[in-house]
Amino acid sequence: MSRIGKKIVIIPENVNISFIDSQIIIKGQFGILQKIIPKKIKIQFESTFLKLSIIENTKNLRSLHGLYRTLISNMIKGVSELFCIILLLKGVGYRAIIKDEKIHLNLGYSHPIEIKIPKIITVKITQNTVITLKSIDKEKLGLFAATIRSWRYPERYKGKGILYKDEKIHIKAGKTGK
Repeated sequence: MSRIGKKIVIIPENVNISFIDSQIIIKGQFGILQKIIPKKIKIQFESTFLKLSIIENTKNLRSLHGLYRTLISNMIKGVSELFCIILLLKGVGYRAIIKDEKIHLNLGYSHPIEIKIPKIITVKITQNTVITLKSIDKEKLGLFAATIRSWRYPERYKGKGILYKDEKIHIKAGKTGK
């Protein structure tokens, strides 16, 4: 048995869960999420909690047991609360604006970078250098934040680039002359 998979998933009052075949549908105040669950993972549904169990005790199923328990837990948290990631643009002339459902980034390249915003994610930009991303889907939110960040990773010598809010960059000392 998986250590994480054994834990129960508590269901808040404002969340409704339904099953259609091997698909779980989770509805909350912020939206609807659905996921297909493998046939060898069984879900015991009570009014206030979920418990997952596996049919066979193989290494692959044990890892999937913990994975799907965490995915379902994140889906429940996402539809009842929102996931939020904050990105900071640090550097001279680095800024971001929203136009036509796209983020336009000026990051020191010869051209602005345009990134299409997925429909499931809401973006808010404050002070042209702080990008706030909110979504009910943690996986897509993290992937979109990583896509934005991939255009200018934080630099180790000056500390400029696109950083997560609580990220600490260890600044290296430059080379010293002889």
